[in-house]
Amino acid sequence: MIIGLGSDMVDVRRIARSIERYGERFLTRIFTAAERAKAESRANAVETYAKRFAAKEACSKALGTGFRSGVFWRDMGVINLPSGRPAMKLTGGALKRLQAITPAGCEAQIDVSLTDEGPAAQAIVIISALPRASA
Repeated sequence: MIIGLGSDMVDVRRIARSIERYGERFLTRIFTAAERAKAESRANAVETYAKRFAAKEACSKALGTGFRSGVFWRDMGVINLPSGRPAMKLTGGALKRLQAITPAGCEAQIDVSLTDEGPAAQAIVIISALPRASA
């Protein structure tokens, strides 16, 4: 069952301006070390940052909190599974909120879709509750 859904679209140029204006202060406030390493390894780093920014916004919406109630930017990190598929790794307040909205006897699954088509970047996050497998 779906327990959360969020989507967000961001103008890549806005993220570029924030990086130009605030530099490290912006990057370290918003992105995890793994996200920064991924973005900096790519030729299109700004687009990579923008998609991850949108994913964090979408995830905060799917959690039902936005960026309040103890949920912070770096509590949500976009990672890539071995297949290359994007996923979210939650920590801190975001993980606590995920645990609170996940029904008993279920485990949460977070699906992420990222895309960009200049100058826009978009993310959709779906949080589902799946029955735990019997041991």
